[in-house]
Amino acid sequence: MKTSVIITAGGTSSRFGNRNKLLEKINGKEVIKYTVEAFEKSDIDEIVICANKAIIPELSEIFSHKIVEGGPTRQASVYNGLKAVMCDYVLIHDGARPIITPEIINRTIETVKEKNAVSVMTKTIDTIKEVQDGKIIKTIDRSKLYNTQTPQAFKYELIKSAHEKLAGKNFTDDAGMLEALGYDVRIVDGSYKNIKITTQSDIELAKIFLK
Repeated sequence: MKTSVIITAGGTSSRFGNRNKLLEKINGKEVIKYTVEAFEKSDIDEIVICANKAIIPELSEIFSHKIVEGGPTRQASVYNGLKAVMCDYVLIHDGARPIITPEIINRTIETVKEKNAVSVMTKTIDTIKEVQDGKIIKTIDRSKLYNTQTPQAFKYELIKSAHEKLAGKNFTDDAGMLEALGYDVRIVDGSYKNIKITTQSDIELAKIFLK
């Protein structure tokens, strides 16, 4: 059974600043290098990076893994990656989550082989309010709420078929595509450290976790 990972790197980092956040250095190493190295240390057979065209030259200097051009949306980028891999199971992971660990990756691989579709998640610990026009409408029961992280993992033919059926949509979450088609998606316990870098302040937090 071959397992691949698609690492998404197709964003423009519009909320981060002038430089692509994936190439920002933490303790002398690029954000995306931390991400890729975690998968290199795991039970993954193949790594494919779906990248923004603007950073492909720089990524090609850093990595020997296959790099394909992303699309105009995250969904389109992942589909480009799906067409570039050959595997039985595929993980999909945000390049901007550099604190993912080989332990979580391997647990995800083990679980997807049993469940066919899984998502790494953490239980919501904050109190969540529904707000309308600046006024709190109600407090939502958080006992059933989870925060979605990545990697998400799927039987290859299952997620590729979902992308083909829902082509042209704008899903930001691959598990959500299967949910929309009526498939069950199971959870894998994640880590609260597995943050997604979006702003400069996230870099400062990641420096602490990666120290």
